[in-house]
Amino acid sequence: MFLIHPVPAFQDNYLWVIHNEVDAIAIDPGDAAAVSAYLRQNKLTLRAILITHRHDDHIGGVVALAAEYGSEISRLPVYGPHQEAQAISNHKVAANDTVTALGLDFQVIAVPGHTIGHLAYYCASLDAVFCGDTLFGCGCGRMFEGTPLQMHTSLQKLAALPPHTRVYCAHEYTLANIAFAQAVEPENQALKLRAAYSHARRQKRLPTVPSMLKLELETNPFLRTHIHAIQLAAAHKANVPIASLSASPHDVFAILRTWKNTF
Repeated sequence: MFLIHPVPAFQDNYLWVIHNEVDAIAIDPGDAAAVSAYLRQNKLTLRAILITHRHDDHIGGVVALAAEYGSEISRLPVYGPHQEAQAISNHKVAANDTVTALGLDFQVIAVPGHTIGHLAYYCASLDAVFCGDTLFGCGCGRMFEGTPLQMHTSLQKLAALPPHTRVYCAHEYTLANIAFAQAVEPENQALKLRAAYSHARRQKRLPTVPSMLKLELETNPFLRTHIHAIQLAAAHKANVPIASLSASPHDVFAILRTWKNTF
């Protein structure tokens, strides 16, 4: 039996730890102290690290954890994007590779957009995808390096996973994302229910993630660019005819992402 635990770090990061009550895998351990404290508290031994992309809040703890649990980085398996040398990995992986750790198989999915080399890790046996800063609760990541077409395509790859997949993203952004989603699609009843649930969770200082992919498909505007109401809102925001967007979901996405940047 495996457990998946969020380790809070910095202002709003979640550093995910998968464990079987003996051994553990860390996903994007940006803060070594926070991860190490959780491992010690639960008497866990770190056996592998998976990195989605190269940003410091995702890789900042890798070297220290490797030193603590492997003496040197070459001793602890650290899997990361082959396109991002800065990701400090000793096992470079790419799309369609499979990473095996603690007997779990993780399918590597290339999801460029936030960064060019960004990866997601899908584990069918856990019904889980670890998607870093690509797909968030009711939102998506900013495009620091990629294009709207790349990011939209990456999101569609994640949207194609089984609907019962749990989405383990790296930040607690859900409430802000819901506020934007309601501005885009105010009559969405599933979104209203999600807003109430998420506000209640945060009032208790509980995470709003992971979410279920099915819920993201029902409420996340960045996965709903094919929906007429979303297209209408985007057309109104950009002051363009809706006919110019209905056949181009990535253009709808581009308008939504620009809108969200200044929301």
